[in-house]
Formats: sequence, C-alpha cells, structure tokens
Amino acid sequence: MSFIEFIRQPWPWYVAGPLIGLTVPTLLLIGNKSFGISSSLRHVCAACMPASLPFFNYNWRKEIWNLVFVVGVLIGGFVATQFLENPADFQLAPATEQALRAFGIQDFSGLMPADLFSTANLFTLKGLIFFVFGGLLVGFGTRYAGGCTSGHAIMGLSNLQWPSLVATISFMVGGFAMTHLLLPIIFKLLN
Repeated sequence: MSFIEFIRQPWPWYVAGPLIGLTVPTLLLIGNKSFGISSSLRHVCAACMPASLPFFNYNWRKEIWNLVFVVGVLIGGFVATQFLENPADFQLAPATEQALRAFGIQDFSGLMPADLFSTANLFTLKGLIFFVFGGLLVGFGTRYAGGCTSGHAIMGLSNLQWPSLVATISFMVGGFAMTHLLLPIIFKLLN
C-alpha cells in the first residue's frame, strides 16, 4: 500500500483521536498557545473592522498564529477533498438512515443530506431555519460559552478546566435535545 493510499483510507478512532489530542500539548510546549478555532473569527474582525468597538480593540497581531492555523485547516481541507478523497462510498448507519427517512430525507449521496443542505434550500423557510437561525445560535453559543466545542472539549478538558467540562456537557445535552426533541417538531412543521 502506497503512502497516498494509506492517507486516503479512514483512520480508526484510536489513531485519529490521539493525533488530534496531541495537538494540545504540542501547541502548549512549542508556544504556550491554546487550541481553538472560534477565536479566529474575532481576530479577523479585529483586523478588518475599525477599532471603535471595544470587543475588537486589542492587539490581534499577537494572535496571527491562530489565523495561520485556520488558513492551514482550510488548505488541508481543500487538498483532502480534491486529491485525497476516499474512493469508498459514504457509509451511514442503517438506524440513522431509517430515522432520517422518517423525516422525509431521501438523498444520502454525500456527507450531508442534500434534502437539507443544498443551495436550493438556501432561500426557503427550511434554509432560514437551518442556515440562518442555526448559524446564529451556533455563533451565539460559541461566544456565550467562551469557545467552540473543539476548544472546550479538546483544549479545556485536557487542561482540567471546570468551565470546559460544564460547556462540553451542555453541548452534548443540547445536541441530544435538538436531535431527539426539537428536530422532529421542526421537520413536522416544515413538511
């Protein structure tokens, strides 16, 4: 098996998980930096917006490494999708597919159901709820929690931070509540 073929295959959780987890001590040891993606949006806004808003009035240049990290993630994602795509079909658990079919979702050809996440849905009520309202909730939650799920679950928990444990538990409870309680109601209203 060549190196490219090896990279294209899905890696098991017990390999990928520790590699992601090793990002935390690497960043701490190399530059005393904390892992997180959501703060990069603040840095971009601080760089592009006038400094009249107190929230964006800080030395964002000290955090340029974070912006470089995000650009690297974007480039890595592009390279992976263009040159390293897994040749196998996307596999979805049968129970998940059955539950989604009950909501009227039929297209499972990609990573995300096209019945929900397509440009055709962007300017519909469904698009307003899933893209706009959902995006605002994610943005508000990230700001309110002081970081995103990866920042709290990977960085915060590895540093044994109590607020990160509370945030991670809240993310999980919110995700379960949305999936099992609110999503069925939303789908009934939209169909």
